[in-house]
Amino acid sequence: MEKNARKQSGEERRREIIRILSSSKSPVSGSSLARTLGVSRQVIVTDIALIRATRDDIVSTSAGYTIPARTEGARKIFKVAHTDDQILDELSSIVERGGRVLDVFIQHKVYGTISAPLNIASKRDVENFLSDLRSGVSTPLKNITGNFHYHTVEARNEKALSEIEDVLRQKGYLIESKDSEAVYEAKDYAQI
Repeated sequence: MEKNARKQSGEERRREIIRILSSSKSPVSGSSLARTLGVSRQVIVTDIALIRATRDDIVSTSAGYTIPARTEGARKIFKVAHTDDQILDELSSIVERGGRVLDVFIQHKVYGTISAPLNIASKRDVENFLSDLRSGVSTPLKNITGNFHYHTVEARNEKALSEIEDVLRQKGYLIESKDSEAVYEAKDYAQI
């Protein structure tokens, strides 16, 4: 990637950001986008916020920004449980079989569904995610519900999803799998 020869307008720059993210197979850091486009990282952060106002497909990961390719693949939700020490094995078991872990969510009996996007699709993504957890800034969402949590997993086809489901079951992580999400509503304390 090389810097643009002339100064771009904000709109042109945002179109270029979308083009770069759409064509990249891995997340692109804000710093890399800033260098490529000849602007500050803060300008990129502002541009990303403006882009997100009109489209919801830009994902922020620990490695940078990405626009996941639209796929004709299959999706399934896996309810799993494991210890913190088994996170590496669980996520690696999924991505090694061609899965992409789109999110993590829990069903809290008071707060309802609490979710976070992950977009983990490679061993490197797993390592970056674990590095963030090990930094001590936060703990896994599953710890709120005694290790029970859900992942929406996407794969190229039903066969790959079936292989992922089988390995999660063999390793003792899988509680259940389903095609659609059941969402708990938060309690309405005004009705109590």
